[in-house]
Amino acid sequence: MSDALIRVENLWRRFDVSKPWLNRVIEREERQFLTAVADVNFEIRKGETFALVGESGSGKSTIAKMVVGLIPVSSGRILFDGTPVTGTTGADMRAIRRRFQMIFQDPFASLNPRWRVGDIIAEPIHTFGLASGADAANQVGKLLDTVGLSAKDAEKYPHEFSGGQRQRIAIARALSSRPEFIVCDEPTSALDVSVQAQILNLMRDLQDELGLTYLFISHDLSVVRHMANRIGVLYLGRLVEVSEGKSLFRQPQHPYTRMLLDAVPDLAMSGRRRKPVEGEIPNPINPPSGCAFHPRCPVAMDRCKVEAPKDRDTPIGRAACFALEMQPA
Repeated sequence: MSDALIRVENLWRRFDVSKPWLNRVIEREERQFLTAVADVNFEIRKGETFALVGESGSGKSTIAKMVVGLIPVSSGRILFDGTPVTGTTGADMRAIRRRFQMIFQDPFASLNPRWRVGDIIAEPIHTFGLASGADAANQVGKLLDTVGLSAKDAEKYPHEFSGGQRQRIAIARALSSRPEFIVCDEPTSALDVSVQAQILNLMRDLQDELGLTYLFISHDLSVVRHMANRIGVLYLGRLVEVSEGKSLFRQPQHPYTRMLLDAVPDLAMSGRRRKPVEGEIPNPINPPSGCAFHPRCPVAMDRCKVEAPKDRDTPIGRAACFALEMQPA
């Protein structure tokens, strides 16, 4: 039996970006749809960190928001510990909802500036009926201590803290409902490098201590290398490669993954030449035919322009590229 805590199957998300009806009639235009996520499949095992990487506009945050139910799914399904999240409502959804939380990208926007820190952290505790009164206050104090702040900070407002401290408060809030699974949507991208390291180390320590499972969203490959057990690479809403973390950096299978890794600065000073990323991600409203990456791919074939590749098992995971079919199994 699989030990997957999260399973994502054939996930799609389309947004209607059409002009208003009257404008379309006057200008004789059809409705337009933006496909943000296209047929994505992956699973996250209990206790691991699964990372999604890719350029801006690749669909990372859209997947994160669908997993926690912030935006609806167009088609496909998401299962949490074997229970479908998509389509579940009422008391059943409430019972599942307590078990997962989200840490947002911007600690300056994700905390209510009118609430005291203690009230912000205590809100999930009260919402799910985990404690009340003095017990809730004690739990808030312990959570603040856990993330490296003081229980006395509960009386302060968010504007009295630095960016790194605010993100610690956001982590404390995420932990207050005693979740098993946390979605981390670029949790350190708005922070200084030195503060990033502190937050990432804190998250790893909490994972070891509490047995947490993470879905980690980032465009920073150095952060992903530090955090992730397995990595999924997204391009224009499609998952083009999934691999074990160390293996992906050592032996990338997809040309897009290689392009991203070639652009990373060589901090080890091994003499490897850095290659800047070429081209830009296409318009998702009118994507290229066939493989969406073929206009930027150095190994593209005529077949790539008319046919989209399907996932293929590789020695270290799976990837979607016709060039892999030419390699020995």
